[in-house]
Amino acid sequence: MNRDSRLSTVLHALLHMAEQEGPMTSEALGQCLGANPVVVRRTMGLLREAGLVEAGRGHAGGWRIVADLERVSLRHLHAALGEPAVFAIGNRNAMPDCLVEQSVNAALDDAFAEAEALLLARFEQVTLADLARDFAQRYAKRRSRQE
Repeated sequence: MNRDSRLSTVLHALLHMAEQEGPMTSEALGQCLGANPVVVRRTMGLLREAGLVEAGRGHAGGWRIVADLERVSLRHLHAALGEPAVFAIGNRNAMPDCLVEQSVNAALDDAFAEAEALLLARFEQVTLADLARDFAQRYAKRRSRQE
């Protein structure tokens, strides 16, 4: 089963970018993510369209965050990615006239809608700044253990 990991990938990229003084190239982001720079450019293009990042050209070019990390929630990023499905499971639709299938699908549709609403509400509460703070804490803890 294929899962859409673009939200996780975008969060990973943005946190790397937030730690940098200047812009990051698609190649540098690709190395951080273990992804092809073409895929990085395509994905970052969606964030540019949403007004979250911008790209500079030339020797000092690359991607940089232009949005306030405190104001960008996971929900904003989910929307920027085209609101991909949040669940990989779905209904069976082999026999649409079957009353059993209709009952099962109705129950599942209700459960999926309720679960998705809860998840998206939680996405609204988590910002890039929250993730950046969590990363900083984890990094500090790891460094203190290594010293």
